[in-house]
Amino acid sequence: MLKRTNKKFVEDYLSKKKDWKILDIGCGYTANKYSNHVADTQDFSHLYKDKKFTLIKDKKLPFANKEFNFVIASHVLEHVEDIEFFIKELERVANSGYIEVPTRLEDNLVDVNENAHVWWINFDDINNSLFITKRKQIIEPFLSVSTVQNLRKFFRDSLVAEIFWENKIDYLFSENNNHFEIYKKLSFFKIIKKFCSKKIRRLFKFI
Repeated sequence: MLKRTNKKFVEDYLSKKKDWKILDIGCGYTANKYSNHVADTQDFSHLYKDKKFTLIKDKKLPFANKEFNFVIASHVLEHVEDIEFFIKELERVANSGYIEVPTRLEDNLVDVNENAHVWWINFDDINNSLFITKRKQIIEPFLSVSTVQNLRKFFRDSLVAEIFWENKIDYLFSENNNHFEIYKKLSFFKIIKKFCSKKIRRLFKFI
């Protein structure tokens, strides 16, 4: 079962689960405050003295079946090469969880290593499932990570997809993104140039 959610709802939900084992996988520098177990492919153990830290070295997660009540995977799925295997691992180690991923829009706006993100993960509201396709750069990126994080405060629904799952993560997977081949990469500066040109024409119209 999957459904749209938001981070505030999830944190309110987890705040009441005092006896739960909660894993934040791919925790980075900002693990969820309600997690009591964190894991990453880099050693961040020095940042989490109050949580148990596990260093992930292999594709198979080093946890027992259903070891956790809840697993958080925030901005992780888009990086994973074998995403289908990773989804099965999330289902294996936990009963439920929270997934957060960038939308196609945010993923195109942010100026990061183009190879860092492998997938686009969208939520299919009709089938209540994830729709996973290969990532493609459509717009020349022009925003820093810190800038887009500030924009999320106002445009969160447009920039991130937030999903709650329980028991099973339904998804449709496709490596075919041919329908985007008809588009040329859009230049931000050309967009701004057209916008400014339009504004100037309007200004002279009233002079």
